[in-house]
Amino acid sequence: MALSINRENYVLHKIHSITGVIPVGYYLVQHLFLNTFSLEGPAKFNAVIMFFESLPKQLLMGLEVFAIWIPLAFHAIYGLFIVDRSQGNYFSKKYKFSQNRMYTFQRWSGIFLFFFLIIHFTTTTGVKYFTGDPKVVEFNAWHTKLLEYGGFWLIFYTVGVLVASYHFCYGLWNFCIRWGITVSEKAQANVQKFSFVAFVLITIMGWAALAGFLIPHGNVVQGVAHSSNSPTPVVLQPFRL
Repeated sequence: MALSINRENYVLHKIHSITGVIPVGYYLVQHLFLNTFSLEGPAKFNAVIMFFESLPKQLLMGLEVFAIWIPLAFHAIYGLFIVDRSQGNYFSKKYKFSQNRMYTFQRWSGIFLFFFLIIHFTTTTGVKYFTGDPKVVEFNAWHTKLLEYGGFWLIFYTVGVLVASYHFCYGLWNFCIRWGITVSEKAQANVQKFSFVAFVLITIMGWAALAGFLIPHGNVVQGVAHSSNSPTPVVLQPFRL
């Protein structure tokens, strides 16, 4: 099948659709779930970080590159191509039905997430690999970061979680239609309801993870030191905007 760079390709569109669910969507859900360990305090959250850091470097890098970065990069870049080729009709009164709004918002959210993820990656995992110091993604680093610049990063990630959750959950609705899983209007309506419930639950899970970095966990945050066996005490700063 010949590929064209000036129109959407059937096969690439199918791949784009499924990568949004597996592995990108799966990674989003498990990533937010693991981040909820912040609710249990620094020791529990840092234990998650230490587990992944304990994996052989080549294995961890391989998983990140082939299971996350490459599928995510393809999904994001081809998604921008789809947005560029789409013909918006949201502002036409004739087409202001819920499915059309969902389709439009999903594409707007995709544009936002493209830049959001670049910033998120470069300020977290990118810094970790550049410095070789995993402490930049541990509990204390997140606690400090979310309080910086008058709570800018807290707002940034609060909005980011909301948008990512919407993009994924209503992407499920679009995925089921594109892959012929939901053919009837009733089936599509049921998946739309499921997508809404999933959107609410995943958003709450992500926001709970952010809250875990800010709620008090005693007078001292026990940081997990990588250079010694003794934890390093760090004073927990109160949350104020």
